[in-house]
Amino acid sequence: MKQSLPASYFDNLYTADPDPWKFETSEYEANKYAATIAALPRSRYHSAFEIGCSIGVLTAKLANRCDRLLSVDLSEPALNRAIKRCESLPHVRLQLMGVPQEYPDETFDLTLVSEVGYYWCWEDLRKAQQLILSHLEPGGHLLLVHWTLYAKDYPLSGDEVHEAFLELVPTQLRHLKAQREEQYRLDLFEKV
Repeated sequence: MKQSLPASYFDNLYTADPDPWKFETSEYEANKYAATIAALPRSRYHSAFEIGCSIGVLTAKLANRCDRLLSVDLSEPALNRAIKRCESLPHVRLQLMGVPQEYPDETFDLTLVSEVGYYWCWEDLRKAQQLILSHLEPGGHLLLVHWTLYAKDYPLSGDEVHEAFLELVPTQLRHLKAQREEQYRLDLFEKV
């Protein structure tokens, strides 16, 4: 059984290339980020949580829709770049944190899991699901966005991550939106 990818996997990537997935320059990423923000049903969120902020490109865009935003990543080199990018945004907190082994002790009306769920093994995905649900306010939104092509290093696929959350409908989540593009999918949920 595959294990979740460790912090060292990402530290090595970001040390070799400060933007290994070209978040700053890729047209694909820019389009996906625009779709991610457009999928949010509320114009404003009181308290949002972004799991896996990387270098903060999406974080800075998401911050425009939040009164408070906590963004975390388990890679220190990536997080340092996110901190620098968001230094003019006082309502954004950035922390070094490895979900699901660590989780903030607060509740949120939005949780974003973008391009991170497939780095977890099944056991960690199940732990993350329970933590996300227990810290999501009733009526709060959960937005998942993941690449759907095969990656040999990843313990799970983007589709497996999304299907695992769809299993929680209708008892714990309501499925509000599904969008599938050529290389990624987006699913929006609301806590019941």
